[in-house]
Amino acid sequence: MRKRSIAFIILLMMLAACTPAPPDQPENVCNIFSQYPNWYWAANDTKKKWGVPVSVQMAIIFQESSFNAKAKPPRGKLLWVIPWKRPSSAKGYSQALDNTWDLYQKDTGRYGASRSNFKDASDFVGWYAHRAHTKAGISYYNASALYLAYHEGIGNYQHGTYSSKPWLINVSKKVQSRANLYQQQLSVCESKIAKPWWKFF
Repeated sequence: MRKRSIAFIILLMMLAACTPAPPDQPENVCNIFSQYPNWYWAANDTKKKWGVPVSVQMAIIFQESSFNAKAKPPRGKLLWVIPWKRPSSAKGYSQALDNTWDLYQKDTGRYGASRSNFKDASDFVGWYAHRAHTKAGISYYNASALYLAYHEGIGNYQHGTYSSKPWLINVSKKVQSRANLYQQQLSVCESKIAKPWWKFF
């Protein structure tokens, strides 16, 4: 039993070590997909499944985590010095909260999905954007509005809670600008992105 426990711990450590580093050039989606073509395959699968453009997915993930699989909100400080609790349970590429991630898993049946796995995070973003489209009528191409709903929650978005947060509106505009930029870049390189090996059979 002890040997099994040690082997399991070693396996977890190996899996953690395999987590890819953030891309070298996150400002250019062509370079991102050149470095990690499997990210494009994942995002393209999400597009086919949920209808959300690859550029919009990538812009949201960039804003949330800068493509850092281990991203978490910084801890607060107790008495300005002592590290304290984190302000939320957000983590991973998508910065999904625990309760929202639980809802995603229940809704999709993907109970093995991980927030530190890019394919799972991409699918989560697609799922959430699809819900925002269905419930609030937001276009899949409206990255700004999708981000507001993503940040505030769809119900709060419908009640306009973001209107009292000019900083958030500015962030959502940056997400839209990045989605537009990524789409322009993709129009040049998308056909050149490496294909999965199984496509050749």
